[in-house]
Amino acid sequence: MKWENWLSIDWQQVLGISLSAVGFYVGLMLFTRLMGLRSFSKLSSHDFAMTVGIGSILASTVLSDKPSLFQGLFAVAVLFLIQGVISVIRRKIKPLKALIDNQAIILMAHGEYLDDNLKEANLSTSDVQEVLRKNGIKAKTEVFAVIMETTGDMSVIKNNDVEPDWSLFDDIRDSELLLGASKNGNSQV
Repeated sequence: MKWENWLSIDWQQVLGISLSAVGFYVGLMLFTRLMGLRSFSKLSSHDFAMTVGIGSILASTVLSDKPSLFQGLFAVAVLFLIQGVISVIRRKIKPLKALIDNQAIILMAHGEYLDDNLKEANLSTSDVQEVLRKNGIKAKTEVFAVIMETTGDMSVIKNNDVEPDWSLFDDIRDSELLLGASKNGNSQV
């Protein structure tokens, strides 16, 4: 590869990239308006896959002449359609929801690490400690729970004087660990 080719761009490429970017942007906004903001929510693993897929299609469509703008937009339309179908299945057919979605898992309860769950999630205590520090936690006793959500994000729930609404935890694997320790007034699992 010659350096001058690597560092150059001509007016036709500038025009093509600009038109493709604008066209793709308009198409993406249209699809998002039709299908809703869930399209980029990362609420589940298939939402995340959708976001990554659209980014890949966007890059290849805007930066080269193949695929064409209309091919790229068609591919994105198919992804939106697949996501819409999966969303309907998740809402309407509960047994299939469990097959489609990951289940949130408790990594720490009442200040104590859950080693089996950390191992299953392929995480170390150092990974959780980093998240705790980012959330301003100074002591493990401040922690009611650390939950790895279905997207891989970690939620840190602090201890406070408010009685938990247990329905917020009923879709989390091992949620009984939170209930049992709290009801007994015990800060250890």
